[in-house]
Amino acid sequence: MEQQTAPRTHGLLIRWAAQYDVLAWLLTHGREGRLRERMISIAGLEKGQSVLDIGCGTGTLAIAATRRVGPTGSVCGIDASPPMIARAIRKATKASAPVVFQVAAAEDLPFSNQRFDIVLSTLMLHHLPRNTRQQCAAEIKRVLKVGGRVLAVDFGRAQRRGVLAHVHRHGYVDLSEMEGLLLNTGLITLKAGPVGMNNLHFVLAEVHSAALEQRVNV
Repeated sequence: MEQQTAPRTHGLLIRWAAQYDVLAWLLTHGREGRLRERMISIAGLEKGQSVLDIGCGTGTLAIAATRRVGPTGSVCGIDASPPMIARAIRKATKASAPVVFQVAAAEDLPFSNQRFDIVLSTLMLHHLPRNTRQQCAAEIKRVLKVGGRVLAVDFGRAQRRGVLAHVHRHGYVDLSEMEGLLLNTGLITLKAGPVGMNNLHFVLAEVHSAALEQRVNV
């Protein structure tokens, strides 16, 4: 399989795909499956929905999402790292999971307006500089349908030592910052709080029709 070229991005590119899965297992103390199901539950994935996983890494969450949306739904995953996408494709093929993976930057999504019901952004925003995070949030809003939801999950400030401090060079994203990023694009927070593992927290936000009309009329 020919490896794709990395896009222009200001975010951190993680190229060690095989080791990333090992790190994820270590950081979750072997509870990665439980974390995936928790995030899917918070997002409220349903049969027939279209889902985009931004910064999908090696594709584990996107593959799990296919089981929730079923054959009438669809799942796409993007990551700026070609090795991550290559590994994700291999994993999806092995699992017979119909995920469409492609190399793309979070701040420049290769999708049309109002394309998805759900956008997942999990453990990704901390890899982006602050200005790029806001560009990513605007892109998320653009590709969401009216009534569509985004789930953003990331580490809080307490995780500043050890292996996380070495790997996550762009730092951590406060809960208030995540809410602010989405609010600045017109997304409305539905709920927010701790995920219940490794100081992770989440924001679930929605596109309201009034917010979309305001964007169109500006």
